[in-house]
Amino acid sequence: MLMPKRVKRRKQFRGTMKGKAQRGNQITYGEFGIVAVEPCWIRSNQIEAARVAMTRHVKRGGQVWIKIFPDKPVTNKPAETRMGSGKGALEYWVAVVKPGRVMFEIAGVPEDTAREALRLASHKLPCKCKIVAKADLEGGLAE
Repeated sequence: MLMPKRVKRRKQFRGTMKGKAQRGNQITYGEFGIVAVEPCWIRSNQIEAARVAMTRHVKRGGQVWIKIFPDKPVTNKPAETRMGSGKGALEYWVAVVKPGRVMFEIAGVPEDTAREALRLASHKLPCKCKIVAKADLEGGLAE
């Protein structure tokens, strides 16, 4: 699973997911990519499941880039625990994704194979996504 090697602070506030992605909204490495359409938290195991689905479909050919990293800790209190007595223990790590963010990129395979691999990967993710080509995003933000 992806997670930071070390962090400055162990627990974080939840934060907000307002607005569109200002960074990471272009396809920089590959030819095709998955773009988020709605805001969400993507857990480290969901990122890994999407990566495995893509690489299995292309039979380890081509190249895959993961452009999101789970650097936000999410805490949870145990079930049937009374209120109070502090913040819960760290449960998992998430990547905060805003609309327009390019999450995965792929290159080195034919277009139909790439689109199918990205489609399979998008089913593993908790938010609505769309598959785009590099030419589609040249004009600016993914709408």
